[in-house]
Order: sequence, then C-alpha cells, then structure tokens
Amino acid sequence: MRTAEIKRKTAETDIVLSLNIDGKGESQIKSGCGFLDHMLTLFAKHGRFDINLICNGDTYVDDHHTVEDIGIALGEAFSSALADKRGIVRYGNMILPMDESLIMSAIDLSGRGYLGYGLDIPAEKVGSFDTELVEEFWLAFVRKAECTLHIKHLAGTNSHHIIEGAFKSVARSLKQAVSIDSDFADEIPSTKGVL
Repeated sequence: MRTAEIKRKTAETDIVLSLNIDGKGESQIKSGCGFLDHMLTLFAKHGRFDINLICNGDTYVDDHHTVEDIGIALGEAFSSALADKRGIVRYGNMILPMDESLIMSAIDLSGRGYLGYGLDIPAEKVGSFDTELVEEFWLAFVRKAECTLHIKHLAGTNSHHIIEGAFKSVARSLKQAVSIDSDFADEIPSTKGVL
C-alpha cells in the first residue's frame, strides 16, 4: 500500500498527518478550522484516501497559516506515497455538479508544481472561513505534490457549494491520476523515464 506520514512543526503550526492513497475514504480530521475539516473529510471520501490529521495552529491570529501548512503537508504526503510514480495513470479530470455549481478540475502528476486557479467565489467568508484561503491551500498543495492542477468554476453562485465542489472534483481527479494502470504497472508514465 502507498502510504506516508508527515510531521511538520513551525512557529505557527504543529501538524501530524498520515495518508493511505489506497484506502477506503476514512478520515479523522482535526485542523482547528471547522470548514477545512469538512472539506478534507469529503476530499478523503471522494478520493478514497485514508487521512488522519491533527493540526495545532495559531488560529487566534486567523486560519491562514493552518490552511497553508496543511496544504503543504498533504502535498508532501502524496509526493512521498507515490515515490517514483511507477505504474500510475498520471492524469485525471472531473466535471462535478454541486447543486447549482459546476466545477471542472484536471490534474497531471508531472513533477512540476503549477496551479491554474479559476474559482469565482462571491462571498469573502463562509462562516468564519476566509474564502481566499482556498487558493492558498491548493497553491501550497501543488508546490509540494509537484503536480499541475487546474480548477475552473463553470457555474454557480453559492460560495459553500463552489468550494465544496472544488474539493470533491479535485479528489476524484486525483483518484484517477494515482490509480495503477494495469497495462503499464511497471512503467514510469513519461517519455523522459522520470517524473
């Protein structure tokens, strides 16, 4: 099984995260940020990733450091668990409806970190969560997972639905990309021979 454990401690956050890519979608998430807990729980479920996360962060300041550092840790976990990426499909995509919202995501586990971010979130906050942190999370994730990720908002006006649709869409795209291609199970999916 492809697993990773990440410990990240800074002056702003203390994170312990475990990931099983080949899981059942089970999770225990305690980030200190309720909305992020909700997003990561459904991310785990829709990707069929087992994720255990505890973060003690400086949320008395705001949620920025917590959200960004969890993105970093999750990206590191995927990178570590995938190792040389031998046998993976590499690419994944999903157009996902979430009530009135419609979100497209596409991912390439290319070894190159890039985020094409196209969510137009109307509200500045969902509950106490600053919606601008959604972009910060995915930016931190792609840098450490070393993947290319595009997220596009095709329709919808409800901020909660747009963000939730994005996390579900990315989870399902990533699930495709990390799956093993049985026809090429012992090959690196690149003409370069390395990702």
